[in-house]
This record gives sequence, structure tokens and C-alpha cells, in this order.
Amino acid sequence: MSVEQALEERIAHLTRSIEDLSDVVARQAREIERLAARVGLLMAREAEREAEGGALPLADQRPPHW
Repeated sequence: MSVEQALEERIAHLTRSIEDLSDVVARQAREIERLAARVGLLMAREAEREAEGGALPLADQRPPHW
């Protein structure tokens, strides 16, 4: 195998790795956007709940046996 062939093969492998990593990053970016939107909705929902009721969330209330 000549040096040129070895370099071409190596470049091909590196190009493939870069494309694979690019796909992973793009998928992760979409997932982050989706999760950020869900967190935003949950925060808005909780803000509405606090504004309406003003009561402590169940997680913050003392159990009845205390």
C-alpha cells in the first residue's frame, strides 16, 4: 500500500467519523430543544398553580402524622 493510498483511506475514515459525530450532535440539539420546551411548559404550569392556589405543594407539606 502506498503512502497516498494510506492517507486517502485515513481521510475517508476521518470523514466518516466527522459525519457520524455531526449526526449525533444534530440529534442531541433537537432533543435539547424539545426538553427545554417541556421544561418551559412545566414552569409556566407551576407558576399558574402557585398564582391560583397559593398553597404549599404536596412535596413541601408536612405529613399528617407530624
